[in-house]
Amino acid sequence: MVKFENFWHYRYVIFVFLAVCFTSSPSFALSPGEILLLADKNNPKSIELAKYYMEKRKIPGANLLKLDITEKETCSRMAYEMKVAAPVRTFLKNNNVTGRIRCILLMYGLPLRVAAPPLSKKEKIEIDEFDDKKLNIEKELKILKAEDKKKTKKLQKALKRSKGKKKQRGVMDKTASLDSEITLVLNKEYKLSGWLPNPYYIGFKDKALAFKKKDILMVSRLDGPSYNIVKRIIDDSIKAEQTGLQGTAYFDARWEEKKNKILSAYEIYDKSIHQAAKLVKKRGILPVVIDSTKELFKKDDCPDAALYCGWYSLASYIDSFSWAPGSVGYHIASSECVTLKKKESRVWCKMMLEKGIAATIGPVGEPYVQAFPVPEIFFGFLVDGYLNLAEVYIISVPCLSWKMVLIGDPLYRPFKGTYRK
Repeated sequence: MVKFENFWHYRYVIFVFLAVCFTSSPSFALSPGEILLLADKNNPKSIELAKYYMEKRKIPGANLLKLDITEKETCSRMAYEMKVAAPVRTFLKNNNVTGRIRCILLMYGLPLRVAAPPLSKKEKIEIDEFDDKKLNIEKELKILKAEDKKKTKKLQKALKRSKGKKKQRGVMDKTASLDSEITLVLNKEYKLSGWLPNPYYIGFKDKALAFKKKDILMVSRLDGPSYNIVKRIIDDSIKAEQTGLQGTAYFDARWEEKKNKILSAYEIYDKSIHQAAKLVKKRGILPVVIDSTKELFKKDDCPDAALYCGWYSLASYIDSFSWAPGSVGYHIASSECVTLKKKESRVWCKMMLEKGIAATIGPVGEPYVQAFPVPEIFFGFLVDGYLNLAEVYIISVPCLSWKMVLIGDPLYRPFKGTYRK
């Protein structure tokens, strides 16, 4: 994990870095004309919401691409390549000669997730070999004498390694959110197994990576459990941007802030939640509440929530919040954006959107904690007011071609009026 805890001391240096990252013009904020909307041509609500957003944000009518894709929340890799990636590449080739499009906005009705491709012949052979090796080890463990602890321990380690290698060759680590995958749509070939480092992520500044910033598009999604919720997200974001986001910032860490230098991934993110709370408090634009106990916020503990970051209640939303119009927040836990449509689901992204939040982030599967946007970077730049939501996200999320989804208006700047030059 890249160290990031002292990045804020270099705020103005980073702003120069961002200016170079995003554009060569003096003002590098994402503009309406630089957003390409993708909508489901078979879903009238998807098209209607796209046009509603375009009217509200004054996005050119030509910046709408209608896709013929499944309405299910998962599409196959082949469907993604043929029905999403190929049309987008064609559009960009024919209409984006000067690199005008820098952000893709996925609309209500599009799939959340791209499934792993079928196993190749080579991968199937490798899987069979791992299965044979695993079976042989298990047989040997069964007949091994209990007193031979040294050999038992050695075999158990070999079994664990074999299971891990099989998983690496399997299909789960090739599944990604459609959102994270399409950030790389300008690139036709790259490895699908696991995640890829994001060149915009501040923690990777000056590192040699597989992709350049010019190869990457920002991506956001206007989606949710219903048409009305998506329309409310659009309206709340624009209104809050005009009046300034009001309410309280809530941060739910699990421990007192760690002072030791060597931290686990969980401890790093817990410490980052503390740092995020300090940055918001330092800005002085919202009251801040931080909880450093192992218990999570309880029901109704968080009235008028404007910002939130916390962890870890897996697929079990806690009704602690009344969300202020335009609120932004995310819960660090696995698979919290695995669905936005299943009525019985209690995953955090779906529930927060139903309860009134305007922007949130979550994974469509197991991302591992280090794949989440770093809280102090995300909230630090969000409250600074200089960047919009899509820009804040792209510099704070370490991984691409992976699991994460950003839901919200990409142009949203909730603290636009508080920006300090």
